[in-house]
Amino acid sequence: MVIILGISHKEKYKFVSIRWKLVSTYLLLVITSLLIINVFISRLILNIYIEQRKSNVLIRANIVSNDIKNFITLSSAKEAIVYVNPIAEKYSKEIRGRIIVVDKEGIVKGDSNKEYLGETFRHTEIRNALKGQTSTNIYNFKEYGHVLYAAVPAIVHNRIVGATLVSVSINDIYKDLSHINQNLFFISTTCIALIAIISFIFLDFSFKPLERFTKAINSMAKGDFKQKVHINTNDEFKNMADAFNAMIMKLDQVDKQRNEFVANVSHELRTPISSIKLLSESLLHQDEDNIYIYKEFMEDISAEADRLNNIINELLALVDLDKEKLHINYKITYMNFLLEKIVNRLKPLAERKNIKLTLESDEKIQIKVDPEKIQQAIINIIENAIKYTQEAGKVQVRLYSQGKWCIIEVKDNGIGIPESSLKQIFDRFYRVDKARSRKTGGTGLGLSISDQIVMLHQGIIEVESKIGEGSSFYIKIPNDIKL
Repeated sequence: MVIILGISHKEKYKFVSIRWKLVSTYLLLVITSLLIINVFISRLILNIYIEQRKSNVLIRANIVSNDIKNFITLSSAKEAIVYVNPIAEKYSKEIRGRIIVVDKEGIVKGDSNKEYLGETFRHTEIRNALKGQTSTNIYNFKEYGHVLYAAVPAIVHNRIVGATLVSVSINDIYKDLSHINQNLFFISTTCIALIAIISFIFLDFSFKPLERFTKAINSMAKGDFKQKVHINTNDEFKNMADAFNAMIMKLDQVDKQRNEFVANVSHELRTPISSIKLLSESLLHQDEDNIYIYKEFMEDISAEADRLNNIINELLALVDLDKEKLHINYKITYMNFLLEKIVNRLKPLAERKNIKLTLESDEKIQIKVDPEKIQQAIINIIENAIKYTQEAGKVQVRLYSQGKWCIIEVKDNGIGIPESSLKQIFDRFYRVDKARSRKTGGTGLGLSISDQIVMLHQGIIEVESKIGEGSSFYIKIPNDIKL
């Protein structure tokens, strides 16, 4: 009991680990297989030995029958015994067994042990032999052990005149078989021990990658996303390591973006709040009663409040889109009219930068969408185009259909997006130019929100862009959305 209580947690873990379970299962299969093979081999060898012995005994029995068959039919019983018994004794010594010869009535004419001479002998094998059947059987006697009985008929001129029964001990066969079984047991035990040792070594080597995974995952749980698993084997563990490293790189990137987002949002929230506070304090300390000055200050405060409200709305929109059971209220929507409303709403924003905002729609398109949400996605992309287009530039919005898609194209001649950033612009918190984004008031959420809304509509957004030439966004919404 003390020894059991003294086993460490690590030692206990070894006996419940996957490694130990695999080795135990493998050894159980090996032991079961070897047991079946050993039993099969043992039975096969026993059968071969016994069949060989049976064959030899039957040959001897037939020889004895041939030698004594002419003496069995003598008229005098005593005369028959005088001739038959010496022959039985002679062959008995040669085969180291007992020979009993009977006539057709079952009366013993010869017995190498002289025990049943003159008596009637009705043994099973004798009865079968007197019927013309050669028979053998094995008996296990408590006193003598395993004994083989073989009986053959004695035939003269196609007439059965008697039978010969030969009984020999086959204990030597079982003794040899016992030695063979011992050797098989020794070989099997040695094989099992070697297999166990090799299995432990091999599995210990094979499970090293799992220890690396465990170490890396534990580090991740503590917030360390710099861990990588290096595995050089060309197997599933290598594939797992590559997938794990890609995942941890993505998590590290998301963590960095989250930190940047928190910093950016903090900055963005602090800026309008600071401005509102500064403007309010200026008004409080204002001695003049000029209403125009107060009006100008209040307009600035209102603008900063709108800016703060926009940031909060984007954050709330992102939270709403993350809900698993977000309800999409599909309606048949006239997309031409929806885009006209959006363009008219954003024209004042474009005119402030002297940007020409135009809409082109040559065909009338009606599809099932959630008007409010899809409007938010389109506005984010057009606003983004206006924001990153220089003054006196142009932003073109075009509506058309292509196959199963309703396509809304937003094209600008602005600063463009680097090719290396095209795959990341829809990631949350990602901003191509952080300095420029702060200047323009972006939070890095607009495109992510648009992408999620379009995906909720079973659509996609594609982007083409060149630095210095501009960007083209293609919002593709299926015109046969399956509800």
